[in-house]
Amino acid sequence: MSDHAVVELDRVRFAYGEADVLRDVSFTVRRGQITAIMGGSGSGKTTLLRLIGGQLQASAGHVRVDGEDVGSLGETALYRLRRKLGMLFQFGALFTDLSVFENVAFPLRERTGLPESIIRDLVLMKLQAVGLRGAAQLMPSELSGGMARRVALARAIALDPLLMLYDEPFTGLDPISLSVTGKLIRELNDALGGASIIVTHDVAESLAIVDQVVFLADGVIVAQGSPDEVRASDHPFVRQFINGETDGPVPFHKPAVPFGVELGLEGARG
Repeated sequence: MSDHAVVELDRVRFAYGEADVLRDVSFTVRRGQITAIMGGSGSGKTTLLRLIGGQLQASAGHVRVDGEDVGSLGETALYRLRRKLGMLFQFGALFTDLSVFENVAFPLRERTGLPESIIRDLVLMKLQAVGLRGAAQLMPSELSGGMARRVALARAIALDPLLMLYDEPFTGLDPISLSVTGKLIRELNDALGGASIIVTHDVAESLAIVDQVVFLADGVIVAQGSPDEVRASDHPFVRQFINGETDGPVPFHKPAVPFGVELGLEGARG
């Protein structure tokens, strides 16, 4: 694995007004690595993706992508940096009125001046990589959920990005499609020689394919390391999340007055 740092977060803080979403978050993603960002809903996972892509700016600290400080870039430089990024949205976000072929060709036509003959070859190569060259002329409405996700992945890698960002790539997939998608994420990362960041709730599939896990809770990193290191964490929230336990730091019952009191029973305590 290369020592080249593709993403560096250095003591990053992000807040909406006075409400901190992220506090003192630091980690590095190196070339060749797949990093999973895990944590409960509202822990700041998607906010991290937006900071890396430049949609948001850190309130403090630095976010660097391929050595460039994202928060200091002007519009032109930011768009140039984004050409190094690929994004797989949660449900694919295919253009519904374009065929599979046209969806994958779209970024090549928008961002390059390549002739159509070369664009055709590149599109078919990307579709071949995700196993869907035979679906090139289908419309999105003719695809299963798993196939649509794979087409979206082919589109995301059309420009051979240095960094791939995945926002909940396993949501809504059946077990076969989920396994196929995980396998493709690993294989494509290795083939492209870049880096990937996955925001995910899927513990089993993610820990099977990633090199590093960054675990967020209440806006701070509570565990970080290899999948084995995170599995061995003694942090109560991490243990509850990894093992899918129904009660723990995230309780089953939301705090409330004693049930008997709410029912109006004299002297009731529970």
